[in-house]
Amino acid sequence: TRQGTSPFESLKDAKSAIRFIRAHAEELGVDPDRIVASGGSAGGHLAAATAVIDGFNEEGEDLSVSCIPNGLVLFNPVFDNGPGGYGFERIGDQYKDFSPLHNIKEGMPPAIVFLGTEVKLIPVETAKYFQTVMESVGSRCELYLYEGKGHGFFNFRNYEMYEDTRDKTDEFLISTGIIRDPSKLWTGYPAQ
Repeated sequence: TRQGTSPFESLKDAKSAIRFIRAHAEELGVDPDRIVASGGSAGGHLAAATAVIDGFNEEGEDLSVSCIPNGLVLFNPVFDNGPGGYGFERIGDQYKDFSPLHNIKEGMPPAIVFLGTEVKLIPVETAKYFQTVMESVGSRCELYLYEGKGHGFFNFRNYEMYEDTRDKTDEFLISTGIIRDPSKLWTGYPAQ
């Protein structure tokens, strides 16, 4: 709302960003087959949506370049924009084409999800349901629940949680083959 745009423009931007990275992979020095989308809260929604939402593409964009990431790392993600879900008042009936939870399909990239049980916007049941539906279509989905933790529990200021989620993310990306050489992992800042 700060920029006076809708969530629909945000999704277009997220999909465009992945397409840009993939289309310019050589000059950026990245592997176009190992792109991960990640985000927290609404950013987690956008990351998940790039993997599953067919519509909401920028006009004139080259749709032959895939916007589907090879993996998802999601922190307190807003999966459900349907009735009773977060943001329905802004999304309305378009939730059927916009909400990641309502569009899971075969071929989804593997996902790891971190959720604090005290996050009011995303019920634990919603995250568990997302995991169940992902697995029902043959996609991997690891869910980690953090008892008593609120919305930003994984941020750097809480170094223990930051380190825990970082380490679990590294393990997940190694196990999927997205990270092929663990010896090159950046270990981050020293313990505080």
